[in-house]
Amino acid sequence: MNPPSESRRELDSTVINIELTLVSIIQGVALFFLTDNARAMMSARNWGAFLYVAAGLCVIFIFWSRSIIHTLTLIKWPLEFGHNFFYIACALGEAILFSRLDRALAWFQLSAGYAAVVWLLFVYDMRLIRARMVESRTDADRALYARTRADQLLNIWALVPLLFLLNLGCAFAICSRPDFFVARAGHVWLISIQLVSFVGYLAYVVRFFNTIASLLLRSREAD
Repeated sequence: MNPPSESRRELDSTVINIELTLVSIIQGVALFFLTDNARAMMSARNWGAFLYVAAGLCVIFIFWSRSIIHTLTLIKWPLEFGHNFFYIACALGEAILFSRLDRALAWFQLSAGYAAVVWLLFVYDMRLIRARMVESRTDADRALYARTRADQLLNIWALVPLLFLLNLGCAFAICSRPDFFVARAGHVWLISIQLVSFVGYLAYVVRFFNTIASLLLRSREAD
């Protein structure tokens, strides 16, 4: 396959800049809603809600870091509208989720819904990975996209479904035993479990980036 032309390189760069700008804006909006609702919790001295704030912050960290990795590895011309629409939908989901810091049942119900949308996003983005694998010209490209595909499939078949089921299970537990999880603040245990799972997933994302960083560099140098 012939190397990309200068015009194609410029278009690739433009699309990457659009993607990075979009990610920065929508996560900035999500952070505003989280901050605003956290301030309200502080004013009401609802200290237990700060576990939910920490979990919300992890949601932003995870989405931002995954988006940056995705942009660096897969985003090229032409602009993928469906992918970006999913990003905007996720930002809306985050904003609504962060308005429920003081409502345990609603938090976990919305978290399950948010995980479902993210799950669909991972499935949708397999199209981009397949397209990049077809376009790959060097061994470095092929190695990078193979590793990215493996990570994508792991998220589709295991990691995101587990997060979805965790949130669904927490919501079911609260519905089943409101006397314990609501009246006696037992939901603190549930949000603690969720927070640990988010931190664990964030650690996985960081480790994944460290794994592909050298592949990404080799791919860019080969271009």
